[in-house]
Formats: sequence, C-alpha cells, structure tokens
Amino acid sequence: MNTNDLLQKALQLDDLSVEEGTHLFHHAATADLMYVGNELRKIHKKDTLGMVTWIIDRNVNTTNVCVANCKFCNFFVPPTDKYADKAYITDIETYKRKIEETFRYGGEQLLLQGGHHPDLGVDYYANLFRELKSLYPNLKLHALGPPEIAHITKIEKSTYKEVLQALKEAGLDSLPGAGAEILSDRVRRIIAKGKCNTQEWLDVMRAAHQLNLTTSATMMFGHVETIEERMQHLVHYREVQNEKPADANGFLAFIPWPYQDEGTTLRRIRNIRNEVTGDEYIRMIALSRMMLNNIPNIQASWLTVGKEIGQICLHAGANDFGSIMIEENVVSAAGAPHRFTSNEIQEAIRTAGFTPQLRNQHYDFRELPKTVEQQVIDY
Repeated sequence: MNTNDLLQKALQLDDLSVEEGTHLFHHAATADLMYVGNELRKIHKKDTLGMVTWIIDRNVNTTNVCVANCKFCNFFVPPTDKYADKAYITDIETYKRKIEETFRYGGEQLLLQGGHHPDLGVDYYANLFRELKSLYPNLKLHALGPPEIAHITKIEKSTYKEVLQALKEAGLDSLPGAGAEILSDRVRRIIAKGKCNTQEWLDVMRAAHQLNLTTSATMMFGHVETIEERMQHLVHYREVQNEKPADANGFLAFIPWPYQDEGTTLRRIRNIRNEVTGDEYIRMIALSRMMLNNIPNIQASWLTVGKEIGQICLHAGANDFGSIMIEENVVSAAGAPHRFTSNEIQEAIRTAGFTPQLRNQHYDFRELPKTVEQQVIDY
C-alpha cells in the first residue's frame, strides 16, 4: 500500500478499508494525518469553520447495581447482599435537586445512564422519563445506551424497536453510544463479557435510527484490542450509518477516549495499563475523521486526555469539545482527572484558535444564558 495514495483517497471522502486504516496508523506521519483530518473537518464543517461546539450537561446515574461485570469499571456493585449497603437506585428528590442545579449552570440535558439492574425493566424507565418530563418539560434526556436497551429487552422478552418506541414515547430524546468499548467479540469476551455482543450493539442502533432517534458513537481503546480491531470498529459505524433512513440523523457524533486504568480489574489481574500517548490519541482523532466520512462531528475527550491534547485535536479533525461534565462518575472512578467550568472550556477553545459555540445534543446552536452559575470544582 502507498501511504500518500491512501491519504489522497481519504481527502476525496472515499471509504478506507480496515487494512488501509491500519496501514495509515502504522506508517503515516502524525503531521500528515493531522493535515488530512483538518482538511476533512473543513469539508464537513464548511459553514462553521471557525467554531468549536460544546455543551452543558450532567451525567446522572440511575443505579450502580449491575450484572455486566465489566473489567474496566470501578463504579458498579453486583446485586448481592454483600454490597447491599453500597447499592442504590436514584430517587426522584435527587433527580430534582440535580436537574435544578444543572439548569442554574446553564444546562438543559441529563446524560442518564446506569448499571444493568436485574429488576429494572421498561416500565421503570418509561415511568421515570415521564415523571421527569412532567416536572421539567424543557429537560432533554440523552439516556441509556445499547447495552442497557439490550438488557431491558431481554428482561421484557421484547424487541429493541418496541423497547425504544416505549422509551421515546415516554420522553427519550436521544440515545448515547455508550458501552461500545471495542466492537469485537474477542475483545468483549475479555473486558465486558456480561454486556451485549457486537451484533446486538449495532442492531440496537439500527432500530434507533429506524425510529429517527438521534444517536452518538463511541470507542474506548488502548487495552486489549489490536489496531485492526480499532479500524473494524470504525468501519462498523460507517456501515450502520450508511443504512440509516434518509431523514434520520443516525450517528451525529463520534467520541473516542483511552481506557482509564486506575484500580480496574484489567490492571490488577492482567496488568493492562493505559499506555495511549498524546500523539497516539491525536492520530486516532485524525484517523476517525478519515474513516468516518459520513459522521459529521468528532469530539475530543478532554476529560481523559487533558486540555492541551484536546486543543491539538481541534487541528486534527475534531470540531467539538464535548461537555463541561457537571457530574461524571464512571470514567472518573477509573482515574480521569480533568475538569472544566463553562468559562474554562470556552477559554480553552479560544486559545486553540476557535470561537466557542454552545450547542444541544442535536448540534443546534444555543445562546449562552445571560446568568450562568459557575460550578465549583475542587482541583
């Protein structure tokens, strides 16, 4: 394979194969990948070239009880008597307090996720969504994810489409791309055996797109996967996006981040550490933009790689800086140390050479509320 030919192929928005993406990862210079990623960013975001988008939302967990037993997760507790004192299902008063605080900080959305609780089926989540929407009609729910939908579907002995339809009618606004990790069954058997497999994950998203639910796509990399498996992961997304109905957004954004290893079973038992360098993360951002020529937004995960690497990624294909993360418990429990306030994320975007633009989950622009209370962060 010729590296320059492949770079030109990407610039023409032609599909790169798994083998071609792998070749570029191993052989292309970082500067060349950044150049192509940035040029593709200009093509996808030609109307908003000088802008980098961001969002104010909060990740609230429905429950920490989970039967998936992922080897990279320090957040969950199993549904056994031994952990009964640590287990919880979030109550409505806690939701109200956190939602009202989020509104004060200028947010309008909950990223609502949690463990695979063996006793919580579709009625529980539908009733919760309806109650939250009745209390706060303007609240947006970016909630659950394919593994949770697959889990609920098994509890109900139903179909993905029926479960998603019920949740959409109850107030679900969009579906996160959570729980993808790496879409390879070999990898999933090692790190997340209790979660849905690759086909199930993708089929949930196909069903969501058929219902015109906007979704996002993710990748957690840098653990037991090969580079080929990373590229196959991206090709899976591109193929599913190609299948979506013409009037559906499908995957509106892609967010990759490196595995966080602190205290995880993967590190304790198998000594699998996060060895993803800043350079490697930048290369993956650029390659993501090149491989995913039909997904318009690429987000840099400042939460896991920090401000400076995130800023460089804005010149390598990324056009979004994600959320200030008023609250985030899962990735942080494995060691992600970084935090931003609304003012700080905007300043980081400006010093990277762009104009910050507040958005919602559908990438519609929002005006920053005139009075935004700044959350207090203990550094």
